[in-house]
Amino acid sequence: MEILSNYINAKWVGSKETGTIDVVNPATQEVLAKVPYGAGTATDVDKAAVAAAEAYKQWSQLPVMKRVQPLYKLKQLLEANAEDIARTITLECGKSLAESRGEIQRAIENVEVACGTPMLIQSEFSENIAGGVDEFMIRQPLGVCACISPFNFPGMIPFWFIPYAIATGNTYILKPSEKVPLTMMKVFKLIEQIGLPEGVINLVHGGKETVDALLDHPEIKAISFVGSSKIARYVYGRGAANGKRVQAQGGAKNPVVVLPDADIDMSVQIITDSVYGCAGQRCLAASNIITVGDNGTIKEALYESAKKRTTGFGLDESNEMGPVISKESKARVESLIAQAESEGAKVLLDGRKAAITGFENGNFIKPTILEGLPLNGEVIKTEIFGPVMSLIQLSTVDEALDFINNGHYGNMACLFTNSGANARKFRSLANAGNIGINIGVAAPMAQFPFSGWKESFFGDLHGQGRHAIEFFTQTKIVIERWPKEWARKF
Repeated sequence: MEILSNYINAKWVGSKETGTIDVVNPATQEVLAKVPYGAGTATDVDKAAVAAAEAYKQWSQLPVMKRVQPLYKLKQLLEANAEDIARTITLECGKSLAESRGEIQRAIENVEVACGTPMLIQSEFSENIAGGVDEFMIRQPLGVCACISPFNFPGMIPFWFIPYAIATGNTYILKPSEKVPLTMMKVFKLIEQIGLPEGVINLVHGGKETVDALLDHPEIKAISFVGSSKIARYVYGRGAANGKRVQAQGGAKNPVVVLPDADIDMSVQIITDSVYGCAGQRCLAASNIITVGDNGTIKEALYESAKKRTTGFGLDESNEMGPVISKESKARVESLIAQAESEGAKVLLDGRKAAITGFENGNFIKPTILEGLPLNGEVIKTEIFGPVMSLIQLSTVDEALDFINNGHYGNMACLFTNSGANARKFRSLANAGNIGINIGVAAPMAQFPFSGWKESFFGDLHGQGRHAIEFFTQTKIVIERWPKEWARKF
C-alpha cells in the first residue's frame, strides 16, 4: 500500500514520520493509500517552510506578468485532466461524480481570476499632494503562506488561495485533509509541469501536529483555513498569537425562508439540491427550512422530492447523493437525529439504517426530514453536516429574520419569494455573509469573496477575488520629493 510523499522544493520526498493512517473510500471502505500522521510531520513542515522562504527571495521580485504565466498553463492542465481529478474526488470524498465535476470547474475559475492579478494588484497614486511631492501605495507579498484545507472540497478550496498567493508573489505550503489527500496529490503532479521554481509551492501531509507546526513556524506569515467553527477559532487564535495573518472559515447552520408567494415547484427542487448536495457536507448546505404561513403544500412537496433522491456510490451517475465521509461522521449524524427525537421532533423521513445493495459497508445515510424541533433546543442550532432537513414554521418574515439573526452562525441565508420588497428587506437585514434570493446555495463566483459572518468566519479578508489579493499582500505608502528648480518655486 502506497505511503504518500510530501512535495517539498519541487521534489517528492518521504515524511520523517513513520506512523500512518488509512485513506478510505467512504462508499466501499477500500483503503486507497496511507498518509503520514504523527509528531514527526512537524519536521516536514520545517523543511517546506525553509525551502519556501528561500524561494521567496527571487519569486517575490519577479514581475507579476511573469508570475501569472504558470497559472495559464495550470488552467489548461486542470481542464485536460478534469475528469480524472473528479473521479479521484468521488473515490476518496464520496460525493457524486456530477458534484465532483462542478467542484473542479470552480477551482479552474479561481485560477482564471488569479490570472488577472496584474490588474487586481494595482493601487493608487496622487501627484502633488504638496509642492513637488507625490504619494502612492504599492502592494507587496507577505512571504511564505499556508493553507489547511478540509475534506469536503479537496479539489476546490485550495484554489480559493493558492493561485492568488502565488500570483501576488508569495510562496506556499498546502496541507490537505488527511482524509482526502489524493486529489491534491494528483493536482501537484500537474503543478510539477507548469514551470514554477523550486520551493514556490509545497505540500505536506499530517494531522494536528502538522497544523500546529504551520501555526507556529516563524517563516510562515499567513494561514488560510476552512473547517468547523471550533477548529477555526483555534487556528485563528493560535495563528494570530504568533503574529500571523489568518482567515479561518468555520461552520454553519444555514436557514432558508420560503414565503407563501414563492414558486413552489422551483423552490422545492432548489432546496432539495441545497440540503442533500454533497450529502449535506458543505458549509453552504441548507439546513433549517423556515416556511412562513401555511406550509402544508411545500412540506409534502419537499417530502416527495427528498424521498425520490437516489443514494449510492458516486461513480454511478444515476446516483444523486453519496455517503458521508467516515463511520464516525455517520454515527454522529445519526446520534443527532436521535437527539432531535428526544427533544420532541418528528422524523418525517428517516435515512438511518440505509442499505445500499453492493455497498452495505458504506457510510450511507439517506435523506432525512425533521419537523417540530423546539426553537430553544440544541439540534436546531447544531451544525449536523449530513443529509438532514429541519422544517420550521413561523408566522412572519420578521419572525424569520429574528430567528436567523439570533443564531451563532452567519455563513448563508436564503429567501424564496416573488416579492421584491421582501427580498430587499431580507438581503438588507439578514445577518449572514452570503445571501441568496430564490437561490438555494449562495456560492459566490470566483470574482467575489466567499463571505461569512459571526462564528462562521474568523478574520477580516475572505478567500477568492479581490479579498484574496488583499489578504496575500501588504500595503506600503511611499511619499517622495525630487527637488528641482521648478519645484522650489512652490
